[in-house]
Amino acid sequence: MDLVRSHGIHTGSRQSLPTQGRAASLRRSHVDLEVIIPAYNEAARIPRTLIQTTDFLSAQPWSSRIVVVDNASVDETGAVIRRLFPDGGTAVPISVIGCSRRGKGAAVRRGLLSGTSRFTGFFDADMATPLETLTSAMSYLQEGAAAVIASRHAPGSTLVRPQQLGRRMGGKAFRALTRTKVKGIFDTQCGFKFFERDALTAAMVQCRASGFAFDVELLLRLQHQNARIIELPVAWTDGAESTFRPMHDGIASFASVLQLQKTMP
Repeated sequence: MDLVRSHGIHTGSRQSLPTQGRAASLRRSHVDLEVIIPAYNEAARIPRTLIQTTDFLSAQPWSSRIVVVDNASVDETGAVIRRLFPDGGTAVPISVIGCSRRGKGAAVRRGLLSGTSRFTGFFDADMATPLETLTSAMSYLQEGAAAVIASRHAPGSTLVRPQQLGRRMGGKAFRALTRTKVKGIFDTQCGFKFFERDALTAAMVQCRASGFAFDVELLLRLQHQNARIIELPVAWTDGAESTFRPMHDGIASFASVLQLQKTMP
């Protein structure tokens, strides 16, 4: 039986979150790990993402919470989540918070800085990086790493389903641009990054990028603090429904990185 259908998901009319629910979503109790999922128009695939993630996290030895940041979606992203988990989740609590400022970086920043867990991080709703990568990430973080990031290009990584040619070429050019700044990192843009709270906060408060160049700036800030960053090679699968627009977002990302080169040492 289809994973989503087995949980009784329906996509009816839009529903708003009651005021009490909004307030409750911001008062998050302490857990060991908060997983942030930035979401822009993800109503179609967010049910499967959340079901698989809650199933995985509920089997782990650390307590967890999922925080979906609805990045000004115009579909039923928030309503679908509330119908799927009307009580905010059980073994793994789920919070939905909003971010009116557009851009992946803005949504990720909103989710990361609004929590208090010792460890936190984010991955994309397309789940291109295997969930099992979290097990290794948490081991490194508990051993003292400041950040653990997945990599599609580090030695040992594989592309289960590669990107289209245009995106591959753009990605290669982007890596060439960032290589001289974010030293020793093969892949700044893989959408799977987890952090120790204190190191993250110290770097994050200095970040200004709000789009897809956010990852580059955050890693740069961490490196300037001499933070220990672990890069994990992964078996990565390209998401066919990625929200990244090669021309619009690619040009904006290049411009943001060039601006970083002017403003950071």
